[in-house]
Amino acid sequence: MRGIWLLAVMWLAGCQHVAAPPISGEIRDLHSGELLTAQQLLARLDEPERLIIGEQHDNAAHHAVQLWLLKSLGEQRPQGSLLLEMLTPVQQSKIDALRKNASTPTDLPAALAWQDGWDWKLYGPIVQFALTQPYPLLAANLDTSEIRTVYRTPPTLRGERSNAQSVKTTLLEQIGDSHCGLLPASQMPAMLAVQQQRDRRMAERLMAAPTPSLLLAGAWHARKDVGVPVHVLDLGATQAPTVLMLAEEGAAITAAMADFVWYTPVTPKQDYCEQMRKQFGK
Repeated sequence: MRGIWLLAVMWLAGCQHVAAPPISGEIRDLHSGELLTAQQLLARLDEPERLIIGEQHDNAAHHAVQLWLLKSLGEQRPQGSLLLEMLTPVQQSKIDALRKNASTPTDLPAALAWQDGWDWKLYGPIVQFALTQPYPLLAANLDTSEIRTVYRTPPTLRGERSNAQSVKTTLLEQIGDSHCGLLPASQMPAMLAVQQQRDRRMAERLMAAPTPSLLLAGAWHARKDVGVPVHVLDLGATQAPTVLMLAEEGAAITAAMADFVWYTPVTPKQDYCEQMRKQFGK
């Protein structure tokens, strides 16, 4: 009995170090339908060896939640690795060198060759925190040169799940929608190949990373029905990664897509389609 009491005291003491989550919002276990507190979610995310957190790239609340989860999980058990969709292989040597350096460069984005497409104001706090931790920060995406090669000559994608027609159809619809219907039909197969090769690379990196591993990626990459988890299974894993989807209120997230969802307030939308029409001269 005394041993159980001591374990309970130690557990409670550890919980006291976990800061309150940065935002409130409904958190749901998508398999049971149960509503969870942030602390209950943490307890469930403590268990899996591989975890993916899906995000909306331009939602500041999602990045605040990611940083909170990364810190809080690290206080509960040792973190094995953090992988980012936003980092590519050519940046890995720069990341590794910075982790060994006791001082932070004045211009950290420049030192990392950070890509302009990812808003540093949103991702910077996560990267800065990860660089101070004992576990590796790992690039999970394709390099630009690799993307060009895939686009020109799509490789054969091996695996029954990732080649399912339902997966390809869903992804093609998303690619068309995300490009506002402006992409010529002739470009769609190449764009699908790029999307799936990026998923395959993230899956490979996630499987090779020290565990417990955590991948931060866009929602479509994170989805269990069409994204990285499908490729993890095609690569021979016996169990798919656990997926937490961060989504704005009103989004339809199902158990086929993720294991858990954390809803955040709706944010004002940029008119990306208007910007794209100008780019395409429409």
